[in-house]
Amino acid sequence: MKELPNPTMPLSLIDMPRGSLHRHDTETQKNNLPSQTPSARPSLSVEWAKHQDEVREAQRLRYDVFVTEMGARLKETIPHHDIDLFDDYCEHLIVRDQTTNQVIGTYRVLTPAQAKRIGSTYSDLEFDLTRLRPYRERMVELGRSCVHPEHRHGGVIMALWGALAEFMVRNKLDVMIGCASIPMLHQGVVSGEVAASIWHQLKQTHLADIAHQVTPRLPLPVEQWDVNVAFEPPALIKGYLRLGAKVLGAPAWDPDFNTADLPMLMKIQDMPARYRKHFLGA
Repeated sequence: MKELPNPTMPLSLIDMPRGSLHRHDTETQKNNLPSQTPSARPSLSVEWAKHQDEVREAQRLRYDVFVTEMGARLKETIPHHDIDLFDDYCEHLIVRDQTTNQVIGTYRVLTPAQAKRIGSTYSDLEFDLTRLRPYRERMVELGRSCVHPEHRHGGVIMALWGALAEFMVRNKLDVMIGCASIPMLHQGVVSGEVAASIWHQLKQTHLADIAHQVTPRLPLPVEQWDVNVAFEPPALIKGYLRLGAKVLGAPAWDPDFNTADLPMLMKIQDMPARYRKHFLGA
């Protein structure tokens, strides 16, 4: 298998080569086994990709979910893989079904040092993040989150979040940002009605203060729809909100993925005590 290249800059505030951000106990190192989080179910394993082959598995899952299932229109540099220019700079977290060894869930994580190296985050392409400048040195971007349709139960996402929380604390990072997507396809019709409804609800209850609000580069025209139905946010957004995340502003339209993207920010310090205890033991 092809090893992932070592970056020329540190992956976080500590100067460590790629892959060494991830803790391994003595037995794991000796047997070259993936680490697991305490929150994983017995049938799941959680690991950080160490080889390009493992990243490719995550990219194939992303293609299946985003393109085959959701209808995204993406350029394929490798057939049936979702690949973009940020992937080579990111750490890739994957969940496997231990019975089949199949990758059934994934996140990618862009650390502050790697964001500097590439010149931006993915979110910078969709939003003006000027107001988040004070957080840049300790802010990671989460993206490309997806779970296999046959495994969309709480165990997979809790396993991913447990590994992410441990990663953040161990590497002295305490702010997470990302674009949380709302599909534009609803009941067979492409419309922004669902996204507009969710935005109008969340700006009343979970909008960040003005000092942290951002503006979309390609705004979804949310005022175009006269929304009379209160649609529920996708499960991932509801999960972020339970963890203390804030919505940073109105959604952007992503025509490639055919989604409305909400900018979201979460601070470790804002995580409710019960979740801090669950994920961090604190």
